[in-house]
Amino acid sequence: MTGRPTPAVLPPSLRAWFRLIAVLATLVVVVLGVLYAGHGEPSRVDRWFVRPTADSVRPPWRHVALAFDFLGEPAGSAMLIVVGVAGCLLLRRPRAAVLVVAGVGLTVGTTTLLKHVVGRTIHGAGNLSYPSGHTAFFTALALMAALLATGRLGLGRTGGTLFVLAAALVAGATMGWAQVALGAHYPTDVLGGWCTALAVIPATAWLVDHLADRMADRMTDRMTDQMTDSVRRERR
Repeated sequence: MTGRPTPAVLPPSLRAWFRLIAVLATLVVVVLGVLYAGHGEPSRVDRWFVRPTADSVRPPWRHVALAFDFLGEPAGSAMLIVVGVAGCLLLRRPRAAVLVVAGVGLTVGTTTLLKHVVGRTIHGAGNLSYPSGHTAFFTALALMAALLATGRLGLGRTGGTLFVLAAALVAGATMGWAQVALGAHYPTDVLGGWCTALAVIPATAWLVDHLADRMADRMTDRMTDQMTDSVRRERR
């Protein structure tokens, strides 16, 4: 017997696709990290888009960029995490609440580690830039919210995959624009942050489901054993 107290955070219909997406995203993160390791200037690809400076945009768009940037800072991100966890609990999705905490923690931890390993800088030594932690964080939240919505709406493999990827793309592009506009990151840093979230969140969601299912199975087995023992004692 098996038991699933709550629905999976990574719908079974999406697992194969997002396994492949996570692998491809990991390859992109690694390749970009190798290419730009130790660099302190924008690459040729970055110059195709924009040369980031502290005043790439002016008001009112600068205020918009600063608002999004705040959401990736400690105070703003903590607020989003609390709202996300509370929403999951109100919807009675404890697995999703666990995913929000674990997913954000692993995503931010991964970007922090990669920054020190790659050593790419912007605006001088000490300003580690690859990959963009803000972009990774915001993309991760969008991914987790979209996965939850996909499960509740019962979207199929194709519709669910497109919906989740669209949410990740919009979130990554929005925060990525803000980071480049404010001169905090190169465009390739943004791509690395986006792909980091695409690599970390599906793996974390699978792990949360796997551990939750094992716990549910153990609880079911214990209840079955207790019922069996009770029946045996009554027969005696």
